[in-house]
Amino acid sequence: MPHLVLLPGLACDERLWEAQLPVLPPALEARVSDAHMRHDTIEAMAAAVLRDNDGMLVLCGASMGGMVAMEAARQAPDRIAGLALLGTNARPETPEMAELRESAIALFARGELRDVIEPNTVFAFHPAQAADDALVQRYLEIVLDAGAQQLIHQNRAVMRRPDARQHLPSLRMPVLLMCGDTDRLTPPDCTREMAALMPHAQVVWVPQCGHMLTMEKPALVNAALSAWLAQWS
Repeated sequence: MPHLVLLPGLACDERLWEAQLPVLPPALEARVSDAHMRHDTIEAMAAAVLRDNDGMLVLCGASMGGMVAMEAARQAPDRIAGLALLGTNARPETPEMAELRESAIALFARGELRDVIEPNTVFAFHPAQAADDALVQRYLEIVLDAGAQQLIHQNRAVMRRPDARQHLPSLRMPVLLMCGDTDRLTPPDCTREMAALMPHAQVVWVPQCGHMLTMEKPALVNAALSAWLAQWS
């Protein structure tokens, strides 16, 4: 029986999965990785996930966590029983996004976290969920709790991420792709591209949902994830 490892997105922690953890199959002994908090590249984060967890693994990654999951599958395909990739992107960084991140990193270094993060938090959500002040504040709290240094090193890791498209066609394990239909941070085209590279993958579109799938539409995410994980439980 494989173990299930949940990989949070950039500047997130186990709170990203708080609606999922109670309903995941007990037999898979789900755990949340903190490798992204301890290493400075996607490759090193993936290697740490593999070192930290013995045996066969099912990796479930959201956003940057999906990038780490794809890299772990490249490094050790024989150890990955399955991949669930939520709101993520297999492409390398674009020059335009790198420039935006460098500008944000300069502000993080000056301690201007809230000034950068708070106005942009709304873009992570579908407009309906963006109007939920409690939900948005909960996400903002998670990101601010990560602190400036984590925001800097995790953004740099994403900027230097490998082009996962090169190895996705060679993967043979079951794959679940999930994406919010109005995700503005990793748009649906990213998921369509991954699906084209992995025609065996199951694709789930989450309606009226932005980038923060696990927080915005927990019931739909839980149902799709639980159904997919049932093959190991």
